[in-house]
Amino acid sequence: MLTINNLVKRRGTQEILSGITFEARPGRVTGFLGPNGAGKSSTLRILLGLDHATAGSALIHGKPFAELQHPLRTVGAALDGSGAHPMRTGQAHLRWIACAAGLPRSRVEEVLDIVGLTKAAGTRVKRYSLGMGRRLGIAAALLADPEILILDEPVNGLDPEGIRWIRTFLRKRAEAGNTVLLSSHLMGELAETVDDVVIIKQGRIVADGTLQEVTGSHSTLEDAFFALTSEQAGDAW
Repeated sequence: MLTINNLVKRRGTQEILSGITFEARPGRVTGFLGPNGAGKSSTLRILLGLDHATAGSALIHGKPFAELQHPLRTVGAALDGSGAHPMRTGQAHLRWIACAAGLPRSRVEEVLDIVGLTKAAGTRVKRYSLGMGRRLGIAAALLADPEILILDEPVNGLDPEGIRWIRTFLRKRAEAGNTVLLSSHLMGELAETVDDVVIIKQGRIVADGTLQEVTGSHSTLEDAFFALTSEQAGDAW
């Protein structure tokens, strides 16, 4: 369980996050959606211990990330692309992470196969496309087979085949009882993937519920998103 409770983040006089509260539950894919600059990445960075909140809490199984006994086995995250040195091969990047985490080298080959990068394993990361970089980041997140997966803009740079792959992959993770939280500003690509939806605008939650509840009378999630994030909807909320 991921629990965000009344999270506040200020930088100087600017309030980046204003009382963010929501949960991501096991067995479900939760979409954390909002326009660029809405506060999605700031929330995830606080959840993963990469930044500090001004107030409130962001907990994983009831604990801050820094207090988890086996963090890599609990949470796998892919933020800001692959995070790999451009001169390393994809395989070498994953091997040093596996070595540092005490994981068997065979796991590297397994995750490369899962994300479809086996043939590109020996290619330097600087030659990877944006979509391949996304896949490598996901592979790194999967190395310890975590029960929670957190992905920031996972479909960015993926071609149609890659988008279909990520949909199927995330659904299987959730159906196996894992918790999946993904952030994005691309509604159409995620409407067929998520079970629950949290929509953020200017650091505030404007909608939180199942996909059906949030979509409501709108024909698509994209229509609901634009309605909820309009100035009129923002004032109403």
